[in-house]
Amino acid sequence: MMQSTRNWLRRNRTNFAIGAGVLGTAYLAGQYALGKFSEARQRMSEERIAKENLRRRFEQNQEDCTFTVLAILPTATEKILDAIPVEQVLEELQRQKAERLARSVGPSEIASSAPPSVVDTTEDGTRSESVQTSAESYVHASQAALEREPRTVAGETSTEATGDRDKARASRKSKAQLWNEMKIGSITRAFTLLYTISLLTLLTRIQLNLLGRRNYLASVVSLASPPPADSASRIKLENNDDDNLEQAYGNDFETNRRYLSLSWWLLHRGCIDLIERVRGAVEDVFGLLNPREEITIEKLSELTLQVRKRVEGATEEERRTRKWLTYLLPPTDQEDFVLAESGMTSSSQSTSPTTTTSLRRLIDETSDIIDSPAFTSVLTRLLDASFSHLIDVKISQLSYKIPPISADSARVTEIVGEGVKAKVANSLAVFSRQAHNIGTGANNDYLEKIEGVGELEAFAAVVYSSNFEFESPALGAEGATGATAVDTKELTALKDEVKEEIEKAEESFESAWDKAVAK
Repeated sequence: MMQSTRNWLRRNRTNFAIGAGVLGTAYLAGQYALGKFSEARQRMSEERIAKENLRRRFEQNQEDCTFTVLAILPTATEKILDAIPVEQVLEELQRQKAERLARSVGPSEIASSAPPSVVDTTEDGTRSESVQTSAESYVHASQAALEREPRTVAGETSTEATGDRDKARASRKSKAQLWNEMKIGSITRAFTLLYTISLLTLLTRIQLNLLGRRNYLASVVSLASPPPADSASRIKLENNDDDNLEQAYGNDFETNRRYLSLSWWLLHRGCIDLIERVRGAVEDVFGLLNPREEITIEKLSELTLQVRKRVEGATEEERRTRKWLTYLLPPTDQEDFVLAESGMTSSSQSTSPTTTTSLRRLIDETSDIIDSPAFTSVLTRLLDASFSHLIDVKISQLSYKIPPISADSARVTEIVGEGVKAKVANSLAVFSRQAHNIGTGANNDYLEKIEGVGELEAFAAVVYSSNFEFESPALGAEGATGATAVDTKELTALKDEVKEEIEKAEESFESAWDKAVAK
């Protein structure tokens, strides 16, 4: 029996060897496949975590941009309001009207008969308390005018008082001059603030997204860097709180502070230069318009568009070549002045070569982005949204009393608003009040409209992902050594994440140019 079994095994040993080989190969192939599957699943999990981390960082960065704009916008608003004091012109108009009333009627009749020169209404259509205040100011002004009349003492008139009054009248602006100054000033101020908030939004997006990119790459390098040999025997305390400013944008905190402080130029100098540019366009378009004239909202929109064409460019080529860099960043020879004025440096403090090189790289990249066609096209879309909100919503509702447009009553609203006219003076009052709303640092509906433009987020994604392969954050010697071991998985995830946004941005840019040319 045993011999027959051995003989059978000997005869079939080849088959057994082949079967064992097949089973072994199958087992090894199965193990290899399971290993590859586990590796792929691990890689997919890591990529998903990297994308979620990237998306979270990016979204947080955009929220930071919004809060930053709201925090620093009042600085530019104050500069613009001081440069164009429309309220002082209005007070002078009211004072002159009160004096005319004082000369024509008695003091007791002025309080009951003198209306305010510009009726102030709230956004819900009700008259505000400024009407009563204006009436009281007329009474006070008329009484002061009566007190300044030449007094007769023993049949003689004070020649000195009469001479002073004549000199004051000679130096005083006429009513037509004051109305024209108020017309140009109120429109210029509102339009300048729209340009300022749009430019400030774009500048802030560029700055914080460039620094956000450096922060992201710094974290990748930090994770990829090998720990020191004696790290196991040491306890390392890290401050990961939100107030840890040194980790906000990598370790080069001083360079980041100086880079962000360059927005001082737009807030203090650029906005003033914008005033002159916008004022010239407003004078050309609105200069001959009589404040008492009645025009339609369509006519006002057409005049506004003419102003924009003079400021931004009337053709596609003019828009593409229009340069905004001089309003956003200081010239090279003024950078030290800006850093000193913003409190970053003192006159006796020198900038280290490392900081200078890093800061120069950020400034140069920012300048290239601002001079790119993408910047001007996105700016066009932001201005479309802000100007539309001012003219088609605020002026339309408050001055022309056109009801808000809704999806159900769009056609009815169009028919009701067609041909409706209002005096230019009524619109000037709304322009004057809206200037304060445009530049406010809280509950700013104009900034909300700007933030709602889809091309803005796409533009931010392009900035966030641009040149990240060549970025070398200043992380010290240890970080520089670890930079060669950057986790390429996260960098690949970054590129894949923004690829779709870049394609959307390019399509949006072309659409923006088409609409700009169509206008």
